[in-house]
Amino acid sequence: MLVGKALSSPRIIEYLERTMRGRSLLAASLIVAAGLTPALPAAATDAPAAAAAGVPAAALRLARQPLPADDGWAAAGTGTTGGSAADAAHTFVVHNRAELVAALSGEAAPRIVVVDGRFSMRTGADGQPLSCADFADPEYDLAAFRQAYDPAVWGRTAKPSGPLEDARVRSAKRQGDQIKVIVPSDTTVIGINGARIEHGSMVLQNVHNVIVRNIEFTDAADCFPAWDPTDGSTGNWNSLYDLVSLTGATNVWLDHNTFSDGNNHDAAQPLYFGRPYQVHDGASDIIRGSDLVTVSYNNYYDHDKTMLIGSTDTPGVDVGKLRVTVHHNRFGNVVQRAPRVRFGQVDVYNNLYVATAEDYGYSLGVGFESSIYAENNYFVRSADVADADLLKYWKGTRITAKGTLVQVGSRPPRPVDLVAAYNAAYDPDFTPDAGWAPTLRPRLDPTLLVPVIVKAAAGSRRLGV
Repeated sequence: MLVGKALSSPRIIEYLERTMRGRSLLAASLIVAAGLTPALPAAATDAPAAAAAGVPAAALRLARQPLPADDGWAAAGTGTTGGSAADAAHTFVVHNRAELVAALSGEAAPRIVVVDGRFSMRTGADGQPLSCADFADPEYDLAAFRQAYDPAVWGRTAKPSGPLEDARVRSAKRQGDQIKVIVPSDTTVIGINGARIEHGSMVLQNVHNVIVRNIEFTDAADCFPAWDPTDGSTGNWNSLYDLVSLTGATNVWLDHNTFSDGNNHDAAQPLYFGRPYQVHDGASDIIRGSDLVTVSYNNYYDHDKTMLIGSTDTPGVDVGKLRVTVHHNRFGNVVQRAPRVRFGQVDVYNNLYVATAEDYGYSLGVGFESSIYAENNYFVRSADVADADLLKYWKGTRITAKGTLVQVGSRPPRPVDLVAAYNAAYDPDFTPDAGWAPTLRPRLDPTLLVPVIVKAAAGSRRLGV
């Protein structure tokens, strides 16, 4: 296996030690994977604040880390420091939904919120789990809804309206009020002890300077998907909640998190009106004028609509924004949108893509007025996925794609010009020049090392707390 060969090479270990210098936690995970024991440098701590809030010292050190000065688009402008300046009164440890909501409420101030362990956002005040039935309006009934809005009865030219649709909307609002958690500006949310937030949606709306690290997010399932018969030629069911949603958010760092549908897979949902009853939306969507975002070392797996950057082709608040860096992430058998981009200048480098699932669609979506710079990405695909299908046309044409390696099954990787492969198979052609070149990168790793680095470091539970 590639990983074993890479880790057994003294030259690779020397490379990792050299290039990771100054990034001790990542270096530690890689060198430990190689069977070595690193010595971590001492880090500054705030002992009084740690003692006051009951925050472990190692977690507090991480929580006070700002985004490095050169680490992607989120380092631009004023940079991203999150809640690193929080005092003891605004440093919290939370263990359940109620504590999380309380910690993120209150007056504006830099704050650190440490998520300790695993809990569900679908939990009532009595600590008991809530089901979809607990959110349903008394006038809502799915069977009656399907009967009323069946295209054979309602048609395909207008969206549903009337008492049953109104009841669905009220039901959805009740669920949203329960599962959404609103993150304010100048905040760091960091996980410890296997932190996992289930059945929730973390919302960053019209805020700035936020860091979210080391948390597993699973299954923000919508109990009441909306039916839209005008969506495409066949209509679609659309869900409402992203695991993490950025709307009008600026200077945001999403780092070392894990995103998935948990055990509630879309493939297991029924077909209604001939379309999948889809209960999941994005994993981490970045829309409506969001800007200066870095998405690094996250693990995305078993999800459909993974990362949408820009939600509409209509020029407006997105023009000149949606500048996002996506690096050293794992996209494991996600169906699409890794990412799909509109308008933004998006830097996609050193990511690992695994495209072996039967329902795989594409990885990089070139959308309206987008400019994607994709460099040194590593793709593992099955034999029935063509190189041309790693990209998809969504009314955009500009993409720089270089340094790509593609591995088919267990065969050795080979270099692939993704744009040339796409252009040979489809029209219209992509223009192999994004029209810009990124400068905010800590380093660019050789593509051959991407599986080693990403497998060892991406996702939650990798930061040692």
